[in-house]
Amino acid sequence: MAAHSKESLQKILSSPPFVVVDGVINIRDIGGCATSTTPGHVVKSGLIFRSGEPSRITEEGKNQLRALGIHKIYDMRSDHEIKNYKAASLDIEGIECIRVPIVPKELNDPVLLVQGLQSYATDELKTFLSSYDEGLEKGCSAFEQIVIHLRDEPAKACLFHCTAGKDRTGVLAALILMILGVSDEDISTDYSLTTTGLEPALPMLAARFENLPIFRDNWQGTLNMGSSRYETMMAFVDLVRKKYGSAEGYFKRYTTLVDEDFETLRRNLIVPKAD
Repeated sequence: MAAHSKESLQKILSSPPFVVVDGVINIRDIGGCATSTTPGHVVKSGLIFRSGEPSRITEEGKNQLRALGIHKIYDMRSDHEIKNYKAASLDIEGIECIRVPIVPKELNDPVLLVQGLQSYATDELKTFLSSYDEGLEKGCSAFEQIVIHLRDEPAKACLFHCTAGKDRTGVLAALILMILGVSDEDISTDYSLTTTGLEPALPMLAARFENLPIFRDNWQGTLNMGSSRYETMMAFVDLVRKKYGSAEGYFKRYTTLVDEDFETLRRNLIVPKAD
């Protein structure tokens, strides 16, 4: 997809579902989608936000986060990412920042990372599905903690993020939206918005990866790994249903959540569509 003009991109990123938080990449509200559970209803806006790493946030951005009503930020990055990318967790007055690290196996093993990049270069979709399938198992504790917040404190908005706000963040967003009865098409559209959401950060991300030989030596694999295609999420949602029956089935297998919790989530997060 061709990059947008500066003016066009600025307009998109300042319009829903994107929100403006100075210094934070790929930040948007996952509310507003129609839900099949109750006709004429949508996922409540202003409660669940997703983003890439917010480590470059400015003072203005901190004020903008508070203005959005965000009370908690869940950081799914590993210690390795925070150290390597010199991207510390946030300390923002009035907002609780909680570490819930999910560590992809290749982050700690250069051999696995090389193999992964080779796989992304030759079979992007299959590699994403394998990675996201692994993420479901590794991420269950982190995902549960965030879902429990949505269950127990629905009036307090939260933000969850990883590094790019694409993979771990995209998987969790998809699971939440599945529980709320959002269509596969709308879930996949939300995922694909990361392509646009990351445009302002592309020079920074390119410089970061070009400085690391392991990525520079397989640039096609690196580019494919950074994609966020609609078709990838459509295939992932299908994988969840085939393996677990539903998003609820996934959480019931790996966490303490039960049917009553999902009913509470739907009561908390589904509202009539505004006229």
